[in-house]
Amino acid sequence: MPSPKLILRDCNIQVGEVLANVKTMNKVIRLGMPSLLQTN
Repeated sequence: MPSPKLILRDCNIQVGEVLANVKTMNKVIRLGMPSLLQTN
């Protein structure tokens, strides 16, 4: 899988782009996780 490229050149905009990508990945990972059930 090729690594994603940053499209925008301005450093501050790149930081925002990376944070948006991380937020999206976290959401996708959270959706794929099974919910924990407490067993006694």
